[in-house]
Amino acid sequence: MSIGKIERVPLRQVWKHEAQGFTTWLEQNIDVLSNTLDLALSNAEREQNAGDFSVDIVAEDQSGNTVIIENQLEKSNHDHLGKLITYTSMLEAGVAIWIVAEPRPEHVRAVSWLNEGTSAAFYLVKVEAVRIGDSAPAPLLTLIVGPSEETADVGTTKRQLVERHHLRKHFWSLLLERARKRTKLHAAIGPSTEGWVSVTAGRAGLTYVYVVAQHGARVELYIDRGKGAEADNAAIFDALCGEREQIGNAFGSALGWERLEGRRACRIRFDLPGQVGYKDPEEDWPQVQDAMVDAMVRLDAALRPHIGALGA
Repeated sequence: MSIGKIERVPLRQVWKHEAQGFTTWLEQNIDVLSNTLDLALSNAEREQNAGDFSVDIVAEDQSGNTVIIENQLEKSNHDHLGKLITYTSMLEAGVAIWIVAEPRPEHVRAVSWLNEGTSAAFYLVKVEAVRIGDSAPAPLLTLIVGPSEETADVGTTKRQLVERHHLRKHFWSLLLERARKRTKLHAAIGPSTEGWVSVTAGRAGLTYVYVVAQHGARVELYIDRGKGAEADNAAIFDALCGEREQIGNAFGSALGWERLEGRRACRIRFDLPGQVGYKDPEEDWPQVQDAMVDAMVRLDAALRPHIGALGA
């Protein structure tokens, strides 16, 4: 049995012109692309206007979504990527397909990124021409990257992180503004995207920390003098714990004393009553922020004399 070998044919030998050749062929043979992408494409039309530009092909998928197709019989470039995004937005397309002869790695990554962060589905397809022996050349379309459940999940996670960072920074901006009216403790710091903001308590490794969760908040003294300082941290904690009753009376509420066995740091904390945090409605923030500032002022007043009495 004789088995032939696939030979690749230069694309320009098959389609001398991108628009009159390849794009015309694809319009008439849209089923080839449909089979490659497992999409039911129909009503393909060439050279559709998008403002001052012209889209190579506009079609529809099985759900009636607009599909734009941008062809490039050469190595992918930024210009065509820009066109793809522009056409997608202008025509409010649900699917965007970019067919190229040679996809650059940076454009593969860009299309993956677009699938993470947009509602449209983006496909990057490599086109080649092949033949076996003396046969007529045939198109070979290969999907390089397209939408998937994994990329959608990644995109959702990234959007949630961005939203979380934005909310926390806004929360801290408002809290620090309120705090500066009561104390100079955190006056020199700016808002953070993290779940805490901290400032030195007057001794190396001791910090006063505001902490906010999605639905909760606390203030604390965090004790951590760095790598290898477990013994120092524990000694400072034990020294303050020896004054536990006096500190608690001065603070006016029960404090949590955590030696954090098995970890380097120790802390003294006060968890605010209620379950309000940065994910709760903004109209609920002022009450918890005022309570956090009040607790921090009281914590500083209760601890400062004892921190000052510590050794170096």
